[in-house]
Amino acid sequence: MITRLYEKYHTELLRWCQGITGDRQSAEELVQETWLRALEHTGQLAALEEKQCRSWLYRTTKNLYVDRVRRTVRETVMCRLPDSGSWCREIEETEWRCLLEDLPEEEGRVFVMRYLMGYNSRQIGELLSLPPGTVRYKLSSARKRLRIMIGGNGYGEEKPDTEL
Repeated sequence: MITRLYEKYHTELLRWCQGITGDRQSAEELVQETWLRALEHTGQLAALEEKQCRSWLYRTTKNLYVDRVRRTVRETVMCRLPDSGSWCREIEETEWRCLLEDLPEEEGRVFVMRYLMGYNSRQIGELLSLPPGTVRYKLSSARKRLRIMIGGNGYGEEKPDTEL
């Protein structure tokens, strides 16, 4: 069954993944990892209809991509966050890593994708299957949590910051 799915969806999945990553080699690695996961879950996939298997493959690839991005950003994060106040300059790289890891998982993911990777709310929503409004809410919540963790009141020193 995995062989049939591979023959039918490998090229399609690779093209889609290359569009997301912008890099053929990264796409190939992610798709290969997806097929390894498929092999590990052969029993689960056997119980699904073909269209559900296709969805499973895409969802798995997307999740692997998001996890990879998150891991890479955490490993290389610098104080590159938008500098809307002095608090950004005062925090060291290690402290940023700790702060980002303390955010709820989905908030941390959208924060990293927005401010370190440059995705907009619509793009993040497409990648994470969330409405853009939900993405913006999670970004706002993440910014507020970070300000509180840093020692602010959640709104900065003077007024709420909508652009962070």
